[in-house]
Amino acid sequence: MYKIGVIGEKDAVLGFKALGFSVFPVKNKEQAASVLHRLASDNYAVIYITEQTAAGIKNEIDQYRENRFPVLIPIPGIQGSLGIGMQGIKKSVEKAVGADILFREE
Repeated sequence: MYKIGVIGEKDAVLGFKALGFSVFPVKNKEQAASVLHRLASDNYAVIYITEQTAAGIKNEIDQYRENRFPVLIPIPGIQGSLGIGMQGIKKSVEKAVGADILFREE
């Protein structure tokens, strides 16, 4: 069976434990990268990662972009959103449609 995990700052991820998700608080980018690789190889289909943590391990995250699993979903941390999630959606839509239909300036 597939699992769902959450990686990020302790204060931002602990609440997900109440939803039944596996929670992995990390303190630095090396620890975050290590946890990400471990979860990716351990049957995690969905991994939520705080934007602040994701910003520090972009290269590691990019290794999984073309894979079916795990799906990596950036979420805002306790400091708020950095816009990483919306940038990812924009890139995906541009790739699928061939144009920026979401954030077009008129």
